[in-house]
Amino acid sequence: MNEHQMTLPLIRAAQYVRMSTEHQQYSTDNQADVIREFANKHGMEIVRTYADEGKSGLNLEGRVALQQMLDDVTSGNADFEVILVYDISRWGRFQDADQSAYYEYVCKRHKIQVEYCAEMFTNDGSTSSVIIKNVKRAMAGEYSRELSKKVFLGQCRLIQLGYRQGGMAGFGLRRMLVNTAGIPQRVLKLGERKSLQTERVILVPGPEKEITTVNWIYDQFINHNKKESQIAKELNENGILTEMARELKEQELEDDGRHLWNRALINQILTNEKYIGNNIYNRQSFKLKAERIVNPPDMWIRGNGVFDAIIEPKLFYIVQGIIQERNRSYSNEEMLELLKQLYRSKGFLSGIIIDEAEHMPTSSVYKQRFGSLIRAYKMVGFTPDIDYSYLEVNKRLREMHPVEVRRVITTIEEMGGMVRQDRANDLLTINEEFSASLVIARCHATSSGSSRWTVRFDTSLHPDITIAARMDADNEKIQDFYLLPTRDIQKKSVLLSQDNGIFWDAFRFDSLDFFFAMARRVSVVRKVA
Repeated sequence: MNEHQMTLPLIRAAQYVRMSTEHQQYSTDNQADVIREFANKHGMEIVRTYADEGKSGLNLEGRVALQQMLDDVTSGNADFEVILVYDISRWGRFQDADQSAYYEYVCKRHKIQVEYCAEMFTNDGSTSSVIIKNVKRAMAGEYSRELSKKVFLGQCRLIQLGYRQGGMAGFGLRRMLVNTAGIPQRVLKLGERKSLQTERVILVPGPEKEITTVNWIYDQFINHNKKESQIAKELNENGILTEMARELKEQELEDDGRHLWNRALINQILTNEKYIGNNIYNRQSFKLKAERIVNPPDMWIRGNGVFDAIIEPKLFYIVQGIIQERNRSYSNEEMLELLKQLYRSKGFLSGIIIDEAEHMPTSSVYKQRFGSLIRAYKMVGFTPDIDYSYLEVNKRLREMHPVEVRRVITTIEEMGGMVRQDRANDLLTINEEFSASLVIARCHATSSGSSRWTVRFDTSLHPDITIAARMDADNEKIQDFYLLPTRDIQKKSVLLSQDNGIFWDAFRFDSLDFFFAMARRVSVVRKVA
């Protein structure tokens, strides 16, 4: 700072920093260092920081700090004259460059300048700076498009090489972990995931007894003309366990009887190509935060014959022909009439209700024929005040809970720790030092499109730590964890959004590695002089 600058009052500035999940080398600390150097050079004092950590720049959703900054600017509560940002891309990789320009214009309209500290141009409103900014904004958006394309192509390549990208193996199959050389390591249990980026997962045939059962299902459907519900009934009567029931039994977890064979499970075995060794991807698309769409079969990515088949392809395609002919025999009007009759008899509709009903197409057929279940519902006069899909989500989360509890126990025990589990309530006492309870918080979408999670504390258990596992937007998998010191939170429940401020987000973790480190047992060797 020169002598002339020292005689002038410092310009009050706010800094905005953002670290995206896909570009971690731009840490907020590194950005802050460059911004601080820029401020010192230009006679500025940083009086406020807005930070979005681990947030995509594709849109404004979830970027609470940027929203708060814009709100402070537009409401007149801003106590600064300039906003300092590392570069154009940190402001945002908006797919529409005009959106990025609009947010800067909002600030400028309220007499607050935006400066990009690491750019080679001065944001002075000159023709050259306007041109350069627009080019860089377009490049920032293009970067996300290119990255999305590269990631998609990478996933497609893995699919075609025969690597599994997620989901349960399926009855009669197992998930096998392999190393970089493709050498099998071990069979993964339900809820277990690969731990190294270089590891892969493939599907392999399960026990001979299960393979025989799968072939029996095909034989009953093709040669004995039995419907899925009849086959399910026989399997239940013969005591054959479903995949989920078998996993719970192997992990010595209680089964409340919900995991029986049903029409939908049999239909899944009869229609999924993994049973003839094929790997399928891109059935749905959800790129660049755009609307989720169901892709037609010609857009699916295939890896044919990459797994060992447990069903002969000719049998599989005979089944597909039977099912297609059965579904084709229903006109749109007949399908809607069947759905209307089901609605009248049950009082409401859901995917589970449809799949368990006799003598009508499955919910997936309704989705394919009418675009979505909601659209089919409306066509028969059913507009639910409540989204009954929550029944299916709740069922899946109930099944997930004991698996996640078992994963926590197994991991701690493998690290040398000791866990005592109360079978009545799943309270875990770890090393006789502290207790923990795991809850799974489903994701709810608000009317504005944002996400909310309700974490409910079991106050009767009084655990030292509540592990809150937050589900992703589709309630398909866990996206992150909150390790909450229950005794410091005198509430029965807490409502979390995508970002919750420094108090709550101080307890947020991408994995349970920190929790496991708390439970780790380390051998101590005393050095004798």
